[in-house]
Amino acid sequence: MKIVIGGAGEVGFHLAKWLSKEMLDVVVIDTDKEKLHNIESNLDVMVHRGDITSFDALRAIKADEADIFITVTQLQNTNLTSALIAKKMGAKRTIARITNPEFLRRENAVPVQRIGIDVLISPEQLAALEIHQLVEESAFNTTHAFANGELKLFGTVLDKDCKVLGKQVRDVIDVTKQTPHFMPIAIIRNNERGIHETIIPRGDTIYQLNDQVYFIALKHATAEIYNLLGKKQEFYKNVIVLGGGSIGKKTVTLLKESKHNVKLIEKDRNKAFDLADELSNVLIINGDGRDGDLLEEEGIGNSDAFIAVTGSSEANIMSCLVAKSKGVKKTIALVENMDYIHLSQEVGISAFINKKLLAADSIFRYIRKGDVVDVTGLSDVDAEVLEFKVDESSPIVNKTLKEIKLPKESIVGGIVRKNEGFIPTGDFKIMSGDRVVVFVQPSAISKIGKYFQ
Repeated sequence: MKIVIGGAGEVGFHLAKWLSKEMLDVVVIDTDKEKLHNIESNLDVMVHRGDITSFDALRAIKADEADIFITVTQLQNTNLTSALIAKKMGAKRTIARITNPEFLRRENAVPVQRIGIDVLISPEQLAALEIHQLVEESAFNTTHAFANGELKLFGTVLDKDCKVLGKQVRDVIDVTKQTPHFMPIAIIRNNERGIHETIIPRGDTIYQLNDQVYFIALKHATAEIYNLLGKKQEFYKNVIVLGGGSIGKKTVTLLKESKHNVKLIEKDRNKAFDLADELSNVLIINGDGRDGDLLEEEGIGNSDAFIAVTGSSEANIMSCLVAKSKGVKKTIALVENMDYIHLSQEVGISAFINKKLLAADSIFRYIRKGDVVDVTGLSDVDAEVLEFKVDESSPIVNKTLKEIKLPKESIVGGIVRKNEGFIPTGDFKIMSGDRVVVFVQPSAISKIGKYFQ
């Protein structure tokens, strides 16, 4: 498979990094010499210096032979133009990153596809949706819905109140005395040297204090997981959002639709006035969200959640720390620097969001082998959770999980059959049409797709 990536920024680098592990024919094109040199020095992919809207540049890299042409620069018009040109030249599928949410409306999808762009990705929209889900689920720092919500991915840190501490995985599941409603698919744990290690839990794995655990659960099992964690699901009524950019506005809109009381803080005076006109049902405050006195005046002590989505990762982290010190229950920070992603647990912030990682995860579903319906990454571990649709010609049809013998670096977390979710045991038989959710570490990603082809 030949893949062309237009744009050598963080999204392009992340895509190229993962695809290079799978021995695919990958070419990254950009005008930035330094970024291209960084990719060429660190990854086993081809690079080409050129303008992705140039016919000559696209001919030079044989874009007409591309199975997938992905354009992810920060300039929407550049992405749309290059994707259109590549499609007309012969690229089989084109994916473009956009910023204007109008393109994502259902009524606009057909016109966009008619001109030759197959898929549109909005990192800002993905980030806002992720933040909204995290606010709705009070105890979790990661959430994702599979198969129209029949299965859910939850991530959380086990604290001293957790009822499963010191217990084996099999014992916790046996407590239900019925078909399992949830299953742990990954545990991130600090080893004796203080290094994070990823554990795929088995029956005898023991839950430990401060483990970051990821569960796949049936849609009705949320309350059960809260109980095992020793927590109650809370509705965060009062929310403060810092930053009135695209993500901030989209987040506020989603929260208002869910009946939250929202205040939006924006540092730029002119932008604050524009927001006040645009968001008439939201209190807009002109000020610096890192100012503890300002936050005190605006009732930070009475707020349930604080969300920082300015353009500065450092400002977002600092303001969340201030909010945390004032007793805010949940803090969420947007970070652009991927080096910060692993720090959320250490510094005490509930969750970090990186819109570029979200965009890359959204794109992966069109690249993976097998009939991939959905993909999500886990921010603090090199791994993916993929949702496959099983075709009647798949080699695993009519076989049990025991018989299939998936790679040890993977685990099946859940299966949806005819719109009903199941947490499978080893005797569960895979059928044509099933949708299977699998946790996969990098070393097995190239192997796992073959089971679902």
